[in-house]
Amino acid sequence: MRLRFLLALLAACLMAQTQTMTVARLLEWLRTPATAKESDAALANFLSKVKLADRLDDRAIESLRGQGVVFGPKTMDALHRLRDQSKNLAEAPASAASAGLKAPPVPTAAEQAAILDEVRQYALEYSQKLPDFICYVREQRWAAPARAGRGGDPSSPDAEWRTQDTIVKKLTYFQQKEEEKVLQHNNQYTTKDMKSLGGSRSIGDFGTMLRQIFEPETAARFEWGRWGRVGADQLVMTFNFAVPLERSQYHLEVEGRDIVTAYHGSVRLDAKTHAVLRVSVEADNIPPDFPLTSASDTVDYGNQTISNRTFLLPLRADVRMGAPDHLTRNVKEYVNYSKYEAESTIDYGAADLPPLPGNQAPDDKAKETVLPGQPAKKGP
Repeated sequence: MRLRFLLALLAACLMAQTQTMTVARLLEWLRTPATAKESDAALANFLSKVKLADRLDDRAIESLRGQGVVFGPKTMDALHRLRDQSKNLAEAPASAASAGLKAPPVPTAAEQAAILDEVRQYALEYSQKLPDFICYVREQRWAAPARAGRGGDPSSPDAEWRTQDTIVKKLTYFQQKEEEKVLQHNNQYTTKDMKSLGGSRSIGDFGTMLRQIFEPETAARFEWGRWGRVGADQLVMTFNFAVPLERSQYHLEVEGRDIVTAYHGSVRLDAKTHAVLRVSVEADNIPPDFPLTSASDTVDYGNQTISNRTFLLPLRADVRMGAPDHLTRNVKEYVNYSKYEAESTIDYGAADLPPLPGNQAPDDKAKETVLPGQPAKKGP
């Protein structure tokens, strides 16, 4: 019955001038065995008569390839045209890209414990195994008004982010210590430091956050989170955790006032290698008289080559803070890693850096698609 319906839908679309479809319905039809038998030209002709009701993005297109669905060049061109034509429409539900995918069984309690022990050992040794290096840090800072009824919620999807400034820094990692030097502020050379530039900032992306979550003294409580997918074919697993106030080392400092809060968060792992891909933390129970009402920090990790060796290093950090009347967001990108030497210099000409995004919050290239049947993703 389902297949006959989809074939009838195809016939109706081919006869009609245009046919409006949701992305979920389109992806469902493209996955059917009957579709695979159609010629490249016929599929492209069908797609030319489709009008989408929501936004088709590269992630959804790549999800088809991740499920073994292969199209000819004409069909791919037609899909890319639909993607471009729908870019200003509302985002399709997250389940659209993952429809048809099945989540693996939840690991047993023993399997989960073994995975966490493996990651804990890695986290506690992480800083010691890193080489001395230098890199760029390109930091973009944003602000938005806190909407009525949502004061202090930087994860709100409708936050109206506006650029505040852009900072380029040289980061030196030497003998397990980080040192930053500001090079540019809004594309102008400067001798100011981060404190002089004001605004919010964070530290500890190179191992401190990981170590504090996993060290035994923290006594973090871990539980299974979900299965998901990043990009077309990277299966990931997420563990959630919580750290009580009496064990916490999570500091928030505003206007000279420094407090420690309890926090919770998640750790995203590659399903095959158990490599740490993302760590997210969020402050809990901030005192009502503190200037901030919320604070979170997310760090994405990826492989980088230094002196012909591969290391898992930060690629991006997203720090969000909320106050009663405004929100702030700092997005840091780590680029051009290289070996540290006593006389190291770094060419920080603008031509060496990737193009800066326009006046909108930077895209999250590591966005996760939660697989069907899994708990919904929370937080940034």
